[in-house]
Formats: sequence, C-alpha cells, structure tokens
Amino acid sequence: MPANRSKTKTVAGHVGLNVTDLGRSKGFYVSALGLEVMTESETEGRRFALLTDGQRLVLSLWEQSEGRCEVALPGLHHLAFEVNSVEDVRRVETSVRKSGAPVMFDGIVAHSKGAKSGGIFFEDPDGIRLEVYALDAGEGHDAPYGNAPTCGFR
Repeated sequence: MPANRSKTKTVAGHVGLNVTDLGRSKGFYVSALGLEVMTESETEGRRFALLTDGQRLVLSLWEQSEGRCEVALPGLHHLAFEVNSVEDVRRVETSVRKSGAPVMFDGIVAHSKGAKSGGIFFEDPDGIRLEVYALDAGEGHDAPYGNAPTCGFR
C-alpha cells in the first residue's frame, strides 16, 4: 500500500439477492431465519424487500430473476449467518426443516476436522446456498470433507 494512503477498515454491510418470487423468498427468510421486513415495494417491475435483524439491514431481496442459482456459474458461493450458540443453530435447523428447504449433510457438521465451529447448510427457495453457524457448534460433530472447509463443496 502506498505510504500516503491511510488504511480503511471495511466490514460487510448487507447482501442483496436476486429472487424469482418475492413473497416466497421473503416468507422463507422471515420464518426460517427470524429476519423482519424493514420496508418493501409491491410495485410491478420494482418488487423488493429489505430485511433486518432488528438492529440493522441484513438482506435485500430483488424480484428480478428466473430459474435457480447454479453452482457452475460465477457469483455468490454461499451466504453465512452467525448465531450465538449451538442451541440457536438447532432452532434454525428446526425452522428450515419445517419449511421443506433442502438440507445438506444430516444436520449440524463441523467446519473442518477438529473445528469447534460448525453449523447447518441448506438452500433457499431459489437454490441459493446458505449456512447458519455458531462458534461452538462443531464440537462433537463430524466434518464431511476432513480438513477442507465444509462450506466449500457439495
């Protein structure tokens, strides 16, 4: 970095996702992840929803796509949400399973062999890969890919 430039700290703010059906996706993220609708537009051709965790904007949904998310194409690999505890991961897992969303693996898995952190991996209604994890959720759980990151492959 050039000596005359100050270092700027950047932190992820929110993530915007293209979805095929705003109502379906909004319902999924509200019921499965407990997010709340901050604002939304039902204007034809301009449908969107901004979702919050109660404190800040977390996710924006934009109804402007067709088909399903394809792993083979460039773009978002997966979206991860951190929760406070393994109990919180289990609560989300119950909601996700109730929604009928595809769940990868068979419940909670470690992030890698011997990792203390871990979580669940699943898809939203458009096939977007999601993860909910906690820093203490991996203990006592297998890692599907050994030392490779669990979130990395299908």
